[in-house]
Amino acid sequence: MSDTREALSTDAPPLVRTQPTLKKFEERLEFGGPRGTFAIMIISHVLLYYLWIAIAYYKGHAPVPESFADVGPYFGRLWGHIVAGATPTWRAAAIYFGFLGFQLGCAYVMPGVKVKGLPVPSEGNRQREYLCNGYVTWLVTLATAAALHFSGVFRLTEWADNLGPMLTVAVIFGNLVSIYTYVATIRAKREIRMTGHTVYDFFMGAILNPFVGKVDMKMFVEIRVSWILLFFLTASAAAKQFDLYGTVSWPMIFMLTAHGLYTNACMKGEESIPTTWDIFYEKWGWMLIFWNLVGVPMVYCFNSYYILQQGAAEYHHPAFMGLLFFLLFGAYYVWDTSMAQKNRYRAMERGLYIKRNTFPQMPWGTLKYPPKLLKTANGGSLLIDGFWAYARKIHYAADIVMASCWALACGFDGILPYLYPCFFFVMIMHRASRDEARCKEKYGEDWDRYTSIVKYRFIPFVI
Repeated sequence: MSDTREALSTDAPPLVRTQPTLKKFEERLEFGGPRGTFAIMIISHVLLYYLWIAIAYYKGHAPVPESFADVGPYFGRLWGHIVAGATPTWRAAAIYFGFLGFQLGCAYVMPGVKVKGLPVPSEGNRQREYLCNGYVTWLVTLATAAALHFSGVFRLTEWADNLGPMLTVAVIFGNLVSIYTYVATIRAKREIRMTGHTVYDFFMGAILNPFVGKVDMKMFVEIRVSWILLFFLTASAAAKQFDLYGTVSWPMIFMLTAHGLYTNACMKGEESIPTTWDIFYEKWGWMLIFWNLVGVPMVYCFNSYYILQQGAAEYHHPAFMGLLFFLLFGAYYVWDTSMAQKNRYRAMERGLYIKRNTFPQMPWGTLKYPPKLLKTANGGSLLIDGFWAYARKIHYAADIVMASCWALACGFDGILPYLYPCFFFVMIMHRASRDEARCKEKYGEDWDRYTSIVKYRFIPFVI
C-alpha cells in the first residue's frame, strides 16, 4: 500500500532534466486486479479491528480460538469486543474531526514556501502552486497540544482513552470520503485513466489532484493527517504510561523518538513532494484515502500501544536499547540524507531550489553542483552521485531497518509487533518493482546501462 513514507522517496532513481510524461505508461491492473483490490479492502478493515482488539483486550497478543469447537464463539467474542469498546461516540468524533479541522485550517493560513508541481497532461499541462507550510504547522500543532495538555483543557491521554471509538469514526469517515470522491468525480466527468473495472477503479481512484480551495487534499491527507496523527497517538500512549506508572519506559521513548523523527522529516521536506510521482501520477482513491486517514496512524501506532500494555518495567538490557537507537539514527541519516540529495538536485536543475533552515539539516544533504550524472537517450539524466552511486534503492533499505527497529523495541514475547515490518517489507518490494518497471520502460537500454553502473539495489556490496 502506498503511504506518505514513500511520498518523499518515490521515483526509483533520481530523475532530472526531463518531465515525466503520462503517455509513456499504460494503465496496468495491479494488486491482483479487481479481486485482489476487493480482498485488500476487506482485509484492511479486519486487520484494523483485530489489532485494536489485541491491544484493548489481550495486552497486544494475538487473540486466537482455543480449539476448533471454539471458532464460532471466538468470532462472537471479537464482535462483542467491537460493540462494547469501539462503538463511535461524540467525544471520539470531536477529537478526530477537531484534529482534521485544525490541520486543514493551518494548511490555509500558516506561512510557508510556495512551489510549483509538475505540468499535468490531464489538465492541459497546468502547473499547480502549493503552499508548503507543513513545518510551521507541525511546530504550531506541537505547541498547541502541549498548552492544552498542561493546562488540563485537553490532555494527551484522551487519544488513548478513546482509541476504539475513534477508530470506528475514522473507518466510517475514510470510506465515506472514498465513496464521495469517486462518485463526485464520475458525475463531474473528471475521471482519468479508468480501466472499466468499478471495484479496481474505486480502489485506485478516479481523480488525480482534488483541490479544496488552494489545498490539494491528496497531499494534505498524506502529509498532515497520517503522520501527525500517528505521532500524537504515540504521544498519547506515552502520556498514558506516565499517568499509570509515573514514568515513561525506554521502549516508549524509542517509539516516541522514531515517530517524531519521521513526522518531522515529512514536514521539513514537504516542498519536495509536489514534484513526486505520488502527486503527479497516483490517483486519489480508496487506497490512499482510507490508508492515510485510518490505516497509517491506526496500524503504525500498534507498537506504541503494545509497549503501553506491557507496563513500565524495563524489559531490555541498556546495551540492547543503545543498539536500537544507534540503528535508528544511522538508518534515519541514510534515509533523510539520500532523499535530500535527490530532491535538492532536482530543484537546482529546475531553478527552484529553496534553502531551508528546518531542523535537522543533515551533513552531506546537498551534493556539489553539478553532481555526477548518466545521460540518457531521451535527453534526461540519472543521478549516480552521493548515496545514489552505491544503491538504487538505498532509502528503501534504510526505511526497512527503521521499521524493524520499531518491532524490536517491543521485545520478543509477541508476534503482532512484527506484523508491521513484514507488511512494510512486502509493500516496499512491490513499490520498488513498480518503480523499476516504469524506468525500464522509459529508458530502455539506458536503464540497463544505469544498473550496470549502480549494481546494487538496496544495500551496497550486498544486494
